[in-house]
Amino acid sequence: MLLEGLRAGRESAYEELLAQYQQPIYSLVFRLLNDPSETCDAVQEVFLKVFRSVGSFRGQSSLKTWIYRIAVNEAYNQRRWFSRHRRQEVGLEAEEEGSRCYRDTLSDPGRSPFELASGVEAHSLIEQALEQLNPTFRTAVVLRDIEDLSYEEIAEVLQISLGTVKSRILRGRDSLRRILAGRLEPGQALHWTPQPAD
Repeated sequence: MLLEGLRAGRESAYEELLAQYQQPIYSLVFRLLNDPSETCDAVQEVFLKVFRSVGSFRGQSSLKTWIYRIAVNEAYNQRRWFSRHRRQEVGLEAEEEGSRCYRDTLSDPGRSPFELASGVEAHSLIEQALEQLNPTFRTAVVLRDIEDLSYEEIAEVLQISLGTVKSRILRGRDSLRRILAGRLEPGQALHWTPQPAD
C-alpha cells in the first residue's frame, strides 16, 4: 500500500506518489494561482509538506483529499504572500536560462478537460473567465469540474460543509456563465457546461 510505503520511507513509494499526484496537483495549483513560477514553488512546497507530514496523517480522510487540502492551503498561502510582497519586489536580473520547474519534468502531462473541450480559443476564454471568479468559488469549481473530485471530497479538502460546497459550486458556475455569456459560440459553451449540483 502506498501510505505504508511512504511511512516506511521507501523511495519507490515516493516515486509512486509523485507519478500519481504531481500532474493533478500542478494543474490545480496553477489554476488557483495563474502564475507558472509561483505554481512551481507552491507544488514543491506541497510535496515537501506531504513527505514531512505523512507520518502524522491519521487517515480521517483519503490520502488524495489530504494532499489536495495541503495543495489548496499552500496556494492560498502563496497568493497571500505574493499579494503582500509583490509590490515591494523589483527584479534585478532576468530569469535564469535553463531553470526548470515541476511542469518541465513531467513525463506525460496529459490534457486537461479544458484542452479536450472545444479548441484553443474556447479554452483560453474559459481560463480567463476562471481567473475573474472570486477565489472561493474558483477553488470549488476547479476541484469539481476540472479535478473531478466528489462533493464529499471537496468538503474534506476545504474543510467546509457539503451544503457550502454545493452552494459555492453553483455560484461559481453561475458567475462563469455570466462572464462567458456572448463570448463563446453556443456549441462551444455546451461542451463545457458542467452538470448541475445534486
